[in-house]
Amino acid sequence: MANVFGATSTTEDVLSGVDLRGKRILVTGVSAGLGVETARSLAAHGAQVVGSARDLAKAEAATAQVRKDAEAHGGSFELVALDLADLKSVRACADLLLTAGKPFDVVIANAGVMATPFGHTADGFETQFGTNHLGHFVLVNRIAPLIRAGGRLINLSSAGHRYANVDLEDPNFERTPYEPWVAYGRSKTANILFAVAFDRRHRERGIRAAAVHPGGIHTELGRHIGPGGMQARIEQINKQLAAEGKPPFKLKTVPQGAATSVWAAAVAPAGEIGGRYCENCHVSHIVSDDVPIVSEGVRGYALDPAAAQALWEKSEELVDESF
Repeated sequence: MANVFGATSTTEDVLSGVDLRGKRILVTGVSAGLGVETARSLAAHGAQVVGSARDLAKAEAATAQVRKDAEAHGGSFELVALDLADLKSVRACADLLLTAGKPFDVVIANAGVMATPFGHTADGFETQFGTNHLGHFVLVNRIAPLIRAGGRLINLSSAGHRYANVDLEDPNFERTPYEPWVAYGRSKTANILFAVAFDRRHRERGIRAAAVHPGGIHTELGRHIGPGGMQARIEQINKQLAAEGKPPFKLKTVPQGAATSVWAAAVAPAGEIGGRYCENCHVSHIVSDDVPIVSEGVRGYALDPAAAQALWEKSEELVDESF
């Protein structure tokens, strides 16, 4: 019988006995947190991992253990420059990978920002939507020819998608008062809808796409909130859970947080995860709007094929590029 994994499973639990030699995997955002552990665990099981980062010096230091584990277990690791908040950098990275011409078995769109102050990317997009969604939208679509038949795209989303649906009429908060968590929610919903749309376009080649929620983890992702802000949010969540007779919210370790990414990338049956939202190492179910943010489940609007198509078309319009 297949192993059953859950919220406390780690990357090593999920990849136990899995041989990834011969597999080539791209992981964005490998300068800290989940990206580093995702890359390390895959390389430690023999995969050829390409990691991207905006700050290569920082990433070089952060991934020292990734290289050691890769060398010890027949894997490999290399870095490429990528600033998702600058489409010039995104296109340069894609061109570099396309010129090299080496195929990928999996692309894990891991990098992102959370609850940032109001700002804009180099191209004038609201920071979170521009970085978390549009940067990956351009990168992944440009390198899609490199994804092998039978390959996978794994987009990191969040339970935070429940804060807000996408707003295709005002994606840059030009008419809407800016709220960091609403903006984060929009971008994380976009990550799921992008997976839905990409899956529909590429499944004939056997390529499947899924979105994953890693869980709550203390990483650099929360740097804009600060420890006080994060604690206040957890207390607010726990009050809601207590009112429903549920146990308090528990943070995951980084290896537990990265487990769903590697499970969806290398272990889960492709047909089960394609076009779906996964958390705690399993495919999640649709829940109503009144379910708390930290409970399991995905909002129906995030899996809507029509909304996914509309987002795709709007994204092409915004980046001035058709895929």
